Amino acid sequence: MKMKIARGTLAIILSLALAFLLSFAACSESRTHVNEKRLQVAFSRSHLKGKKLQPAKVDDKEAVLSSDRTEKGSTTNTWCIAKPSTNNDKLLHNVEYSCGEDNVDCQSIQLGGSCFHPNNAVSHASFAMNLFYQDSGKHPWNCDFNGTGLIVSDNPSFGKCQYPA
Repeated sequence: MKMKIARGTLAIILSLALAFLLSFAACSESRTHVNEKRLQVAFSRSHLKGKKLQPAKVDDKEAVLSSDRTEKGSTTNTWCIAKPSTNNDKLLHNVEYSCGEDNVDCQSIQLGGSCFHPNNAVSHASFAMNLFYQDSGKHPWNCDFNGTGLIVSDNPSFGKCQYPA
């Protein structure tokens, strides 16, 4: 009798665990889609010298990144990039803030721009945050972004996407 109860309990626990894993997978996929939509909305709200950024197509996957990087930064050159572990909401806020500044031209991260791909919040925020950092004097506090920025000495440029130094 105890064996039948133990098997029944085990079957219920395994069923619940499977249901949990399946719901987690569905939630993760849904979250990815929502974050892509948020990136589109952030760009459609940001203004670049009076022009709105063009929203990206969610299914636009034509980006192929080159593994070759441009010359390495010297000790005098530094760049500001986004911490990869930062959540997308904070990164999108950094894009809106940086691109909203007068001397920051974010056209390169617009659809069709040289730094549009990869089309994700970390890449776009890194480019925009670096523009702000460079324009503001390259002080450590110009790359803080509430703890979401990193100063690096290796040039993050790749392919046709060139980060100003």
